[in-house]
Amino acid sequence: MLRLVVESANINPPLIPPPRPCVTVYFRDIKRRTRETEGNNPTWNETVIWHLWNRPLKNDSFLQIILRDMGSIKKERFMGLATIMLTPLVKKPREVLFVKDLTLLNHSMKPTECTVTLQVALMTHQDIEKTGDEDLLGTATREAAKQKLMVPGSAIPKALSSKPEHFQVRVKIFEARQLMGNNLNPMVKLVIGGHQQRTRIKMGNNPFFDEIFFQNFYEVPAKFFDEIILIQVRSQTRWKKNGDWRLVSHGPSASPGHTLLRTWLGLCQPNEPNNGVRGYLKVTICALGVGDQALVDQRLPYGVKDATTQIFKSTVVPVKVAYLQFFIYCAEDLHLKKHYSVSPALEVELIGEKLKTNVQNHTENPIWNQILTFQIQLPCLSSYIRFRVLDCPRNNCRDEIGTVSLSLNQISSTGAETEGMYSGFLPCFGPSFLTLYGGKKAPFRIQEEGTIIPHSVKDGLAYRGRVFLEVVTQIKSRQDSRMKDLSNEVTSVEKQQYRQKYGLCVIFLSCTMMPNFKDLIQFEVSIGHYGNKMDLSYKPLVSTTQYSPVIYDGNIYHYVPWYNTKPVVAVTSYWEDVSVRMNCLNLLHFTRDRLKANLDTLKSMRNPRDPALLPHWEKLRRELARPLPCPLPCMTDHHKATDLDRKRWQLRSFLLQELAQKAREAKPRDMVATVEGWLYRLNAVLPEPQVSLPDVMIWLMSKEQRVAYAQVPAHSILFSPTGALYSGRFCGKTQTLLLQYPEGEGPKDTLPAHLRVCMWLGNVMDSKHLQLLRQGEVVVYAETYENQAKNKDQWGQQGLSRCPNFSDVMGRKALPKEDFKAPHGWHWQGQWRVEPQRRLLLDTDINKSQVLEEVYENQYRNTMGAWVPAAVPNTDMDGHAMEARESMKCPQGWYIKKNWTVELNHAVDNEGWEYGVGIQPSGLPRVWNSVEKTYYSHRRRRWARVRYRNHGELSHEQETLSFLQLKEQGWEYGTFGSKFHLNPQPQSQFRRRCWHRRLAPDKDKGIAPIFCLEGSLAMDLKEQTEKEVDRAPSRSLSKRLGDAWRPAPEDIQLPNLPFIYCIFDKPHYYQLFCYIYQARNLMSNQIHSFQGPFIRLIFLNHSQCTQTLRSSAAPTWAQTLIFQHLFLYENPQDTKESPPLVMLELWQRSSQGKESLWGRTMWSPVVWLDVQNRILPPMRWHPLVKELGNEEGEILASCELILETESLRERMPILSVPWKNGVYTLPKSIEPTLKKMAIEILVWGLRNMKQVRAPQLLVECWEESLQTEPIRGFQTNPNFTESVLFLTLFMPTEEAYALPLMLKVVDNWDFGQQTVVGQASIDSLQPYFCDPWAEDYMPPRRPSTLLGYLYGKFWFKSSKDEYEHEVDWWSKLFWATGDLQQPFKYKYKDYHTLKVYDCELEAVPEFQGLQDFCQTFKLYQEQPKLDSPVVGEFKGLFRVYPFPENPEAPKPPRQFMVWPQKEDFPQQCLVRVYVVRAINLQPQDLNGLCDPYVILKLGKTTCGNRDKYQPNTLDPIFGTMFELSCTIPLEKDLEIQLYDFDLLSPDDKIGATIIDLENRLLSGFGACCGLSKSYCPSGPFRWRDQMPPSFLLERHAKRKGLPPPLFNTEDDSVFYNGKKFKLQSFEPKPPTAHYLGPKKERLALYLLHTQGLVPEHVETRTLYTDSQPGIDQGKVQMWVDIFPTELGPPGPPVDIKPRTPKRYELRCIIWKTAQVDLKDSTFSPENLSDIYVKGWLFGLEKDMQKTDIHYYSVTGEGNFNWRFIFTLDYLMAEHVCVLSQKDYIWSLDPTVMKFPARLIIQVWDNDIFTSDDFLGVLELDLSDMPFPARHANLCSIRMMDADPKWPYLLQHKRFSLFKKKTVTGWWPCQVLDGGKWRLSGKVKMTLEILSEKEALIRPAGRGQSEPNQYPTLHPPLRNEKWFLWFRSPLQNIFHIFWKRYRFKMIIFLMIVIIGLLLFNFIYSAPNYLAMSWIKPELRLNAPIKIYANIISSSNTSNANSSILTTQHPNIKPMNELKLLQGPMNHLQDIFPELPVPQD
Repeated sequence: MLRLVVESANINPPLIPPPRPCVTVYFRDIKRRTRETEGNNPTWNETVIWHLWNRPLKNDSFLQIILRDMGSIKKERFMGLATIMLTPLVKKPREVLFVKDLTLLNHSMKPTECTVTLQVALMTHQDIEKTGDEDLLGTATREAAKQKLMVPGSAIPKALSSKPEHFQVRVKIFEARQLMGNNLNPMVKLVIGGHQQRTRIKMGNNPFFDEIFFQNFYEVPAKFFDEIILIQVRSQTRWKKNGDWRLVSHGPSASPGHTLLRTWLGLCQPNEPNNGVRGYLKVTICALGVGDQALVDQRLPYGVKDATTQIFKSTVVPVKVAYLQFFIYCAEDLHLKKHYSVSPALEVELIGEKLKTNVQNHTENPIWNQILTFQIQLPCLSSYIRFRVLDCPRNNCRDEIGTVSLSLNQISSTGAETEGMYSGFLPCFGPSFLTLYGGKKAPFRIQEEGTIIPHSVKDGLAYRGRVFLEVVTQIKSRQDSRMKDLSNEVTSVEKQQYRQKYGLCVIFLSCTMMPNFKDLIQFEVSIGHYGNKMDLSYKPLVSTTQYSPVIYDGNIYHYVPWYNTKPVVAVTSYWEDVSVRMNCLNLLHFTRDRLKANLDTLKSMRNPRDPALLPHWEKLRRELARPLPCPLPCMTDHHKATDLDRKRWQLRSFLLQELAQKAREAKPRDMVATVEGWLYRLNAVLPEPQVSLPDVMIWLMSKEQRVAYAQVPAHSILFSPTGALYSGRFCGKTQTLLLQYPEGEGPKDTLPAHLRVCMWLGNVMDSKHLQLLRQGEVVVYAETYENQAKNKDQWGQQGLSRCPNFSDVMGRKALPKEDFKAPHGWHWQGQWRVEPQRRLLLDTDINKSQVLEEVYENQYRNTMGAWVPAAVPNTDMDGHAMEARESMKCPQGWYIKKNWTVELNHAVDNEGWEYGVGIQPSGLPRVWNSVEKTYYSHRRRRWARVRYRNHGELSHEQETLSFLQLKEQGWEYGTFGSKFHLNPQPQSQFRRRCWHRRLAPDKDKGIAPIFCLEGSLAMDLKEQTEKEVDRAPSRSLSKRLGDAWRPAPEDIQLPNLPFIYCIFDKPHYYQLFCYIYQARNLMSNQIHSFQGPFIRLIFLNHSQCTQTLRSSAAPTWAQTLIFQHLFLYENPQDTKESPPLVMLELWQRSSQGKESLWGRTMWSPVVWLDVQNRILPPMRWHPLVKELGNEEGEILASCELILETESLRERMPILSVPWKNGVYTLPKSIEPTLKKMAIEILVWGLRNMKQVRAPQLLVECWEESLQTEPIRGFQTNPNFTESVLFLTLFMPTEEAYALPLMLKVVDNWDFGQQTVVGQASIDSLQPYFCDPWAEDYMPPRRPSTLLGYLYGKFWFKSSKDEYEHEVDWWSKLFWATGDLQQPFKYKYKDYHTLKVYDCELEAVPEFQGLQDFCQTFKLYQEQPKLDSPVVGEFKGLFRVYPFPENPEAPKPPRQFMVWPQKEDFPQQCLVRVYVVRAINLQPQDLNGLCDPYVILKLGKTTCGNRDKYQPNTLDPIFGTMFELSCTIPLEKDLEIQLYDFDLLSPDDKIGATIIDLENRLLSGFGACCGLSKSYCPSGPFRWRDQMPPSFLLERHAKRKGLPPPLFNTEDDSVFYNGKKFKLQSFEPKPPTAHYLGPKKERLALYLLHTQGLVPEHVETRTLYTDSQPGIDQGKVQMWVDIFPTELGPPGPPVDIKPRTPKRYELRCIIWKTAQVDLKDSTFSPENLSDIYVKGWLFGLEKDMQKTDIHYYSVTGEGNFNWRFIFTLDYLMAEHVCVLSQKDYIWSLDPTVMKFPARLIIQVWDNDIFTSDDFLGVLELDLSDMPFPARHANLCSIRMMDADPKWPYLLQHKRFSLFKKKTVTGWWPCQVLDGGKWRLSGKVKMTLEILSEKEALIRPAGRGQSEPNQYPTLHPPLRNEKWFLWFRSPLQNIFHIFWKRYRFKMIIFLMIVIIGLLLFNFIYSAPNYLAMSWIKPELRLNAPIKIYANIISSSNTSNANSSILTTQHPNIKPMNELKLLQGPMNHLQDIFPELPVPQD
């Protein structure tokens, strides 16, 4: 980049008052400017930079320094300029160029005494480092808001500016969702245009960031749109994903407002693109230009509703990588310098990457045969491919031979050009030629039609050869080598390019509006190298015209006197056959031109009620519905068509069909915008990149130097034998070319020539019947001049010492007559004859009415001191010898009134002498003095006389024609380099005569004979031409034909070539009528504008002027300018098809008689060949163009050109033109209809006018003007003493002819001095038209204050409530935004709502900008432009209505009331400013944040406290009220400023907004204090206005001119505006809300709300700063209340202090886990895990807590009984947690962060030697969480689905923990596996939320520590780790073997059981059968007794004590059983499985 440090300047002589200088620096058309500073020795020390991009410094690079005084009140603020050449930096780029005390130059390029000191250095640009060992986490989709080529229904993009502009990019990162991966620590990295920024590192798969990033740009728009946004989501340990985004463009965009608002972006992995989306990132991306407004997002950063946001879908996911291959075959005709052989190499540049072919040494036709490969991403981030052919001798690439740029948009398509199913195609090209250009470039200020190439990639003007190449795009998996050689077979593609011979013929018809060229001029025509007469390496061709002088046209311009002899050039060349491609292109151009012509006609119809509008619209639709009268040539099957031809043909066909369909369906509304959209889309597919034909260049040459040029595309003049529509639109037709100077050359703001030509280009085989014009004879002459000198009074060739005997017209050596030979195909016709070129002998002053002649008499001092005649006694002013004045005769046709006299009107003595000292080598003095001194050696005096034209019967032009038609033959006398004469002069020593011999063509050869004129007339070309044509190969045939004609180096001279003319017999005569009505939109800084305006009309070489008017804002001439007897030599039909342009110039003449050009316009006149069908052309507005591009007003005019015929003599058009006061006026049929109108102007006052004493207002409309009385006490009362101005005038009734109204503020100083200090223009008065007789019209009234005694009855004292309410003002704000759901339902919220506007209150449409009483008009010092400073404001209003012309008719009523005085202004007011919060402030600190605070300025009052800043935030919440007192309108502008607090450095200004308090006070919408929804004298929402609603209603009625309202307390009604309103109609049921006021006030308030008044509101104002004008710096939400002190004290202020978060304690008890994944493997086949649980609150990762470890879980179960305790500050109203902490130890203030209340629970497997294994995660949003499952079996992953696809009844219910307070149950844990989330475990928890007070009452400890209560947590029952196998071996063995062998074990167990049953059956069967058969008797008691005894014996120690007792059969063993109960209970304690016997 180029860096410039502007240090200081020195202004000398010093200026008083001190100036405010500023330095402006230009480099490559890009402007940079320093700040303004005050003083005569300013110091800036400012650094400005320019990005060089890919254009390194060259030897001719320079900086232009301009010093201006910005404080001057004059229009001319220029102080000096200087130019710094950067050549030293090119040679030594590492050094710094110090420039100290650089002298500045004035307008005349003379040095001044002002100097400037600065430093210049060249810096290298470091690319962004793309390194990192971090793992990819996610890439946002590419191209977030890529600009489509045409968005349906959008506005047409404006042309991109070439100057740098301010831009701003904002990217806000909200949160990420569903990031794929486990245990992530994500962060987002942003690279905005090369500037890298990062977010903070977060944890989890759903991180919440809520960070915003800003980046400012000051760049050219084309470069700004190429910047990219790189969005990367990364993990802390490794990269995960990356992606890049192109900026949203300043033109049309698919995203409204150039913003992606809260958009979810899909993330993908570039290294694995097929994996699809890997997560989502929610962002807001906004690109702002000057004047753009950022969309207001009032929603909170976090909200559950965002989960349903639609995901942004991009066509570039996954990322596509392609390889662009350039097949570089060869080049031809590479040429850099004369007699210099180049060593070329081709360099290709794409996206900053460059590849270069091998160097081919010493050849002009290199053959490379190489492949260059670039890796690109689709779509490609670059717009152009740059080709440069470099000269590399010895591999040192120093010089650039030629360049060419290839637009990627032209060789590829994204499919956005059409709206159908077309999908586009990849980049491809050729094989085809690209034309190289070099040298000087075209000036950037001239915009070529249809071009969209920025200046940085424009090529030169000189043809430098062509390169043959092919471009192929491949999408493949692997990349080949970057450079590769082609095989010999591939080169056969180039050999297939067959060459054809083309012929180019140009007829020059006229050349006018030229400056005064002193030397002869000629024109050269070339196509490629063919026709370039400077390049002698090619065959000489008839490519130049004959030399001609330029003649004065009698006005201010000059012209070339060709008249009936028009020069013709014929150039032959060899190119490929591109006819099919050009046929398609020309047919599309025909469609585009027809559509554009219709659009221009549509635009010129300014009146929407024009009867011709709808018919023209239907004609446009009809022509577009049938776009092509001929079919578009099919490219699909053509053998010469390339892939690009076929694909572009398909694209164009689709687009034409689509436009035709839209034209059929279009409705007649928004016609201009609709057609502009069609035209834009058509222009997008129009360019043809494969045009291998170079452009045709026409150069204006003087002194063998190329001065000016015109560039004509070859296709526009190419002939096609297929049909006229396939030919170029100017083929064989007359066209007008505006020549222009190359970049950096020629006078500024002038056109060098206005050229009319007729051109034809085509295959010579198609030129057999070539006839460009319908009449005229083409003749060919050979020409030579015979020269003689006078030697001893004898004429002969003896005295020709250095001059050749025969020469051309310029004196160069030529062939003698006898050495000329006829060219092949031609023969001589007649003999040589003398034909003086009378055109060269014309008197250049022939059209002047008077000429001043002067001769200087020279003397020198001899040795005796006497004055004697000098050696050259008679000279001109420069010392060149002249004829003595005594021998100078008056030419014929002139006369002299007074003979020679000595000029005494300058610095001379009394005899007219001036003296000086001769200085060598010329011997003449450089400085002359009027006083004679002894050492003076020379003196001279000036003799002068004036000769006058003798006006005879012939006009000037007829005299010129008669002179040219003289047939005298003879000598011309003079010298080369001076003018020749037909008559010999006494001092003539040289003479010459011109010999001509005519050439005639031989027999017909099938081509036009003029294309056989090849080569010099001195050579026989027959054999050589035939040989060259026979053996010429397809490639570089032209070069080898040129080699045959290469002369020997020692004999280099220009060849002798014939000249071709087109001679016309007689002219056709015309009459030109130009109807000029008026000009408008002209702004001048004069008191009375526009001074002395007049129109100069130029038509060819004729001109006239209108009458000069007196000063007027809209000069009206209403005049007809008539040219009679104009002659044109072309056929009338040719003239009708292509008439010459009419040029109108607006001039102004000052009181001193000085004329200055304001602007010009040109258009084609309407041509009438038959006066019988003549219709007067309607007048149209034509834009006045100034400085070659800037429009400065409009002219209403029309023109017609009428052919003089016999019928014209019968009906003379001039007879229909009225004659009045010596001028022709307008015909009545076209003159606008005038109607008398009245204009009433409400003049209220002037505002913000600085340094004025007694200003007054001057109003100008048409030619009428009014002015107010000066405001004498402007500093105390800036209002006008009078209130209304009344003006009547005649105005056009048509809206199209409406005139602007000019406002000027004139300041009056002492001694009658007056200065214009401000002006404004109201372009259209249509919005102010009104009907004065309308019954419902009410004039604007001033706000009136009620009587003072009234307010004591209703004002109430302010008092504070002693209790706290459940709602506050913030509740109203959140109800209005609707973004929050309150934790409780407030049933009365409908009674208390406010309106939140997302813009300024002035921008709300229904409030009319609060300018219903009077509007504010900005005043400018000059014509307002983009950066024009506003110097003040005028407050007023206009009303326009018809006024009767009859004085006796009743006058309409006045629209404005006339107030005798404004007694209540200025007015004292109390102002309350409520600053609520700011949004998206621009960061000012290095951490990407700022510390904002508020400062208020009102007049000289400043309030605010910088100590009350909000630290480290971009969205501060102020909640502050300021109260100020002011006097309106003296203190009307309230400025709210936001500053960034800095501890050490000065505070930075973030931005400011200004509120006009006067507009709010005067407005009838009640903007002083917004109306509350309800009237509450007390309560949380108290009435804050000064007056109750009833008095407000009465005041409103008085302002509207209505009777006061009448209230009826009996039926609660009011009679207002003729209607009766009842309270019951507004309140059907009695309200139950508290604190409501009485019924009367409620009814009045309801009526006030129906009047459209401003409600209680919060407005959102945009902040701006002077450092970045027009760029949004953020928003501030606020409102203002204004209370006039005359109305009494206001109500109580509103408490808007910010809410403070409430501290809570979250207690989370982890009871157990279940079904957790098992990770660890042991020696057994089964896995197990050592489970522990980790938890934290989102954003509070530092307070992470863990449970203890449950070892050796083989079932996935873990018992913990562990308590987590988290402390959080929760803002209930916003559902977010608030954390205030310092980022670093050295941070001055803590940073407040807000994040959702989200609990994160993770389950881990503990490992000793390796890192712990992640088992699962659970994330719960405490404000919106799912209900837990009661049992583990009911717990599933579906519970966590926030937006399930199940019906509502089946959806899982959700709740807020802050409402429910406590909950217990099971929740699922999940883990990412294979790209999908699956269930990995379940956890049982108890969640409880407690307030800070409740937590103190019920304390609990973390884990199981004390106090262990609420509830008490006991250690869980777990098996110890070391004794696990010993204590439960069976259980562990069971768990180990059961899962693997359970089926086998079950089968084995079943077999065992069945076997035991069979064995038992077999064993027991015999006994059972025996007992069944025998059946013995049994006794029942004995078994029982035995049973008891058995049991008893088993429980005693004595085994022998068991005795069987059977004495009493009825005794029961009860006692024994009771004795057994005790021992049985004891066994149960040991074996609980044993049942307890029951009684």
